[in-house]
Amino acid sequence: MLFSAAARQTTRRTALYLATGAAATTAIVASTAAHAPTERGLGLKREIDFWSSVAPVVWDYWWNSFQSSPKVKFKEASRKRAGLGAHERVQRDYDDDEERKALLHQLHERNAPVIYNVMLRLGGLYIKLGQVLSVTALPIPEKYREYFRLLQSNVPNHQDFVATVQPTLERELGAPLHEIFDSIDEIPCGAASIGQAHRATFKETKEQVIIKVQYPNARWQVPADIECIGDLLQLCVRFGLVDEASSRLSYEEFARQFLSELDYENEVRNLKRVCQSSLDPRAPYLQRGVVLPRVFDEYCTKQVITMSYLPGRKFEEETKRQLSLLGVDTKKSIHSMIRETGERYETHDDKKEDAVTLSRPLDLSSQQSALSWKEKISSIMSNFVSVDLLFSLVRLSRRVVLWSQSATVKCIQVASSLSIVPPDWKEWADARQNLMLQSLRLDWTEEAILTLFDVHGYQILNQGLFNADPHPGNILVDFPTDVNKKPTIGLIDYGQCKQLTPAERVQVARLIVSIAEKQSDDVIADNFRTLGIKTKNDSTRFLADFGRLMFGSLEAKHLDHRWHKDLHTEDRVLYFPKELSMVYRTALLLRGLAMSLQFNPSVGEVWKHHALEAIKEHGSS
Repeated sequence: MLFSAAARQTTRRTALYLATGAAATTAIVASTAAHAPTERGLGLKREIDFWSSVAPVVWDYWWNSFQSSPKVKFKEASRKRAGLGAHERVQRDYDDDEERKALLHQLHERNAPVIYNVMLRLGGLYIKLGQVLSVTALPIPEKYREYFRLLQSNVPNHQDFVATVQPTLERELGAPLHEIFDSIDEIPCGAASIGQAHRATFKETKEQVIIKVQYPNARWQVPADIECIGDLLQLCVRFGLVDEASSRLSYEEFARQFLSELDYENEVRNLKRVCQSSLDPRAPYLQRGVVLPRVFDEYCTKQVITMSYLPGRKFEEETKRQLSLLGVDTKKSIHSMIRETGERYETHDDKKEDAVTLSRPLDLSSQQSALSWKEKISSIMSNFVSVDLLFSLVRLSRRVVLWSQSATVKCIQVASSLSIVPPDWKEWADARQNLMLQSLRLDWTEEAILTLFDVHGYQILNQGLFNADPHPGNILVDFPTDVNKKPTIGLIDYGQCKQLTPAERVQVARLIVSIAEKQSDDVIADNFRTLGIKTKNDSTRFLADFGRLMFGSLEAKHLDHRWHKDLHTEDRVLYFPKELSMVYRTALLLRGLAMSLQFNPSVGEVWKHHALEAIKEHGSS
């Protein structure tokens, strides 16, 4: 724990006093002064900074809109004394509804920029939190979502090399950088909330490497930020904004995820294990052209990881290019687009139910319950057009366009050599001479998607150790100059790994097989229950459909909003097992990537052979 519970409680109370204009107590000042030279003191000061900034926002919402507020109580008491008749009471309730909506709109307008500026100023984990909230399915007020979307780009995302990175590297590696490296790029090739990565070349071997360095303040800053987020979540529970059980589970997973990223030594162990397993000829890595970086142990510490350089550009860039070829707007970040695409059909049903239930007291969502014209169209389409057919038609039409344009380019280039076409035709053809290559890469994309599914299925079900954050920024693709050779896929960043025991792998495998083989509702539901899922009504149909939604292919009925509403009405999730949570997250990211590229694979079918092997090897243990 960063510091004592009493100190944190004092911090929160003082922050709330600050919100009303009271000065900080001498106790908090004394506590800060006592701890200031230490990491605990720095963490405490950061928490005070957070709460002194956020507490006025909390006060604003509480004082103006919550039943426990003296202002709201006085207003209600005044209305009760008015003694209105039945008709007047109905009209008053309607007016109250409209007044409350207007009030909340004003509160959101007033406070969203404040919260945004706090996140921007404090940086680190708050930037990451804002990015997640900008695409979450939870009922975030639209004004907040607008500001959080700004955190997806144009945010200072790395620290100065000379001032921060170089001193950290030289301290951790025990020598000046020029004695170890022949060169090192000062501009990072990647950056995150807790650290950044630089490309370098060893002095002796001339081998190119990637150096991942953790910011020196991350070890105390991340735990402090997690404490603040947890305390703020408790306030939201107390005010009735979120459900306590589901929010606790979400917070615990959020905290575990980011605290694990601080443990570079564990990341090195994970990367070495996965890299070693990739060398097995029976594994899908070598067969499918997938590589992982090697770790240089002598240049790894608690704050530094040095690994071999993998050539290629991020799959995020290739994804954006492919989406552009398919006529999809790519102005948003690819990571956000993929999350939105996956969550559109895959969001946990307990979150959906809670989102509907919890949005009512504060009118956080303006969506209407009536079926919109889009819902009606999706309902009609679901009766006639399959998702696979729809995706196939989109890709086929694009492929036909590419091939036809490519043939036209060839004809013009041949004709231009005979000087029988205008010069501007030749310029047009020269600008589009790579259309054939684009068409070939369009074909390769489907193989790449299946490769990513296959490799991660092997990690989960065969090895029990997997990367739970396979977003496109953690995937590299290297296209060779020879078009006859297959591209190479590189997998990087193993800071968010999950370990499954053999027994847990078997339980997940049985669920996967039952979905892949389209077994009965009873079998799928029982396999789900074995994993520990708890629902309000323990509905067999709900569990079976939920399982198919998670690990099956997208079906036409899933495009019908009424199907989802019926499912949520029947039951809702109370507890989702942690073991399955990270497996599902991995499948969600991969499936969102596939759907964004107009592919609709069944996770269960792709992972089935790995699942059967896991059951065969560990099923009787």
